[in-house]
Amino acid sequence: MSGRTEDERFMAAAIRLCRRNLGLTATNPSVACLIVKDGVIVASAVTAPGGRPHAETQALAEAGEAARGATAYVTLEPCSHHGKTPPCADALIAAGVARVVVSVTDPDERVAGRGLSMLRDAGIAVETGVLESDGRNALAAYLTRQTKKRPHVTLKLAVSTDGMLGRLGAGQVAITGPASRGQVHVLRAETDAILIGIGTALADDPELTCRLPGLETRSPVRIVLDPRLELSPASKLARTARQVPVIVVTAKDRKSEPAFAARQEALEALGVEVLICDPRELDALLAALATRGISSLLVEGGARAARSFLDAGLVDRIMLFTGAAAIGKEGVASPFVSGRMPDGFSLRHAARYGADSLQEYERDD
Repeated sequence: MSGRTEDERFMAAAIRLCRRNLGLTATNPSVACLIVKDGVIVASAVTAPGGRPHAETQALAEAGEAARGATAYVTLEPCSHHGKTPPCADALIAAGVARVVVSVTDPDERVAGRGLSMLRDAGIAVETGVLESDGRNALAAYLTRQTKKRPHVTLKLAVSTDGMLGRLGAGQVAITGPASRGQVHVLRAETDAILIGIGTALADDPELTCRLPGLETRSPVRIVLDPRLELSPASKLARTARQVPVIVVTAKDRKSEPAFAARQEALEALGVEVLICDPRELDALLAALATRGISSLLVEGGARAARSFLDAGLVDRIMLFTGAAAIGKEGVASPFVSGRMPDGFSLRHAARYGADSLQEYERDD
């Protein structure tokens, strides 16, 4: 087996591993590290929940003396700066690894090639860009927050065969089957925050949690665009805000208005955070979310919210699930349906889940 082919094989395993903790590592990326010696993986690790310890230090501790002379496969360039933990580049040097293979160079200005330079200056052989496209895909949330100062935005749409998102006045309508819905819950588990508009919140009274067995603790922060603060304290979102955080985004501080103040106090008493930020100013909202460490955002609900993000050019990925049934003339039209690719997006992946189909589109830039 050629060296390059072996590098790709081990990096592919590392990229699969790094996805395990997506949505769990706070402001840090979910990075994976494999320590390989004589063609055998002697240690592996992924960034711990909360962001620390990093993957490299965990893997090196597991490998022990076996790390000396080994190759480390890391999905993101090892850090080179002193933060709450020492640099991972120093740890790799101290462990005596002979070679480091990296998928993606870190755009963080505190790193940005310095980690690689430290390794090379210590006499370690370094190879970069191995399966870089796959690595960037796995690290998309972190890379977007670093380079664009906003979360990576995925728009999820479940559309009937006649292009409808739901039926007027009918509340939640099952458009796709259980296999597709299970995939959506996996997507929620990998995401920092999920967003809907107030229209969807009022019509469907959704919970927006991850309810797959074993993943119940991985529900994302729930966000509602609510210009007039209409979310009911009796809603599922408000009633569960102390278990899973809820942020309601409203246009302006109107505490001087008694009715508004009463609604705000009722929501806040349940643990709901009221964020004053005009929901129409999506750039400002995403920047505010990024400062809170939110790197990935799933836009799930409402034709209006979907169209707003698309029109603002803030969607990075579209997950389009198409069910097997039609809704009819009382349906709510989707802003995007299969076969009508939005400008600036390309189809990257397609799959079937039972009777449903999935098309995954990514922004070309």
